[in-house]
Amino acid sequence: MPRVMVIVLNWNGLADTLECLTTLACMNYSPYEVVVVDNGSMDGSAEAIRAHFPQVTLIENRENLGFVGGNNVGLCRALKGNADYVFLLNNDTEVDPLLLRQLVEVAESDPTIGVVGPMIYYYDEPEVIWSAGGAIDWQRGSTRMVGLNERDVGQFGREPQGVDFVSGCAMLVRKAALERVGLLDERFFAYYEEVEWCVRMRHAGFKIVHVPQARLWHKITPERRADSSLVYYYMTRNRLLFLKIAGAGWRAWLHTLFTEYLRTLISWSVRPRWWYKRGQRRMMVQAISDAWRGHWGPRSIV
Repeated sequence: MPRVMVIVLNWNGLADTLECLTTLACMNYSPYEVVVVDNGSMDGSAEAIRAHFPQVTLIENRENLGFVGGNNVGLCRALKGNADYVFLLNNDTEVDPLLLRQLVEVAESDPTIGVVGPMIYYYDEPEVIWSAGGAIDWQRGSTRMVGLNERDVGQFGREPQGVDFVSGCAMLVRKAALERVGLLDERFFAYYEEVEWCVRMRHAGFKIVHVPQARLWHKITPERRADSSLVYYYMTRNRLLFLKIAGAGWRAWLHTLFTEYLRTLISWSVRPRWWYKRGQRRMMVQAISDAWRGHWGPRSIV
């Protein structure tokens, strides 16, 4: 069987990471190795991981390099090693024991497949879909998760399907594709990086595939994520970076900047029902300003 390097990124997520590593230890696949990249955690993560999972390779970064920078450290290690595939996996996930075998089998069926991703469910609602792959609307310059919030009743069938992108939460990448297109773009820091990466993969001739039978559960809370001003900053700014890198047309820019961004800012400013979003409004203004000035990477504190 092809060798797989599983990269789990950790940043002050000790409990989730230990639970994730426990489920990884039960996977029905061989050979694979697990590499945990710690982004400068201050919660004792490194010591606990060494104590509970001595077989896991631990890489300790001195600071938080973001989702992109942290995973790139692991990807650089994979490029120097003998793995055939790299599996990026969020630490706040739990995997089905057959997941890795199912993903690899699909990838091995076609050498032009560069990236494969599983069906991702909500951890608190195990039959409700968070992502069945991703789609890009090039006219509006927007992205969405396919199947979002749908209860799984078999509507996606059993056969692998081509998609525009798969979530960076769980993506198996062919090493040959990684060698051809390069690492994640560190200008993103976090969010939208996997979308741009998958677009690069497709331009290089590789397919992006969703595997409905491979299952994973993500401890994501949409409401908490939607209320996070920091998440909103990166999603707002990085969408503009993605449009720039991908060479999106004028319709995508017009819809994004005026139909969505300007309209949202006006609504949040003048309508009392949205005044509680003043923190996100401030972040949105900074995000657009930073994009205009070409400030990428981690958000500057202003």
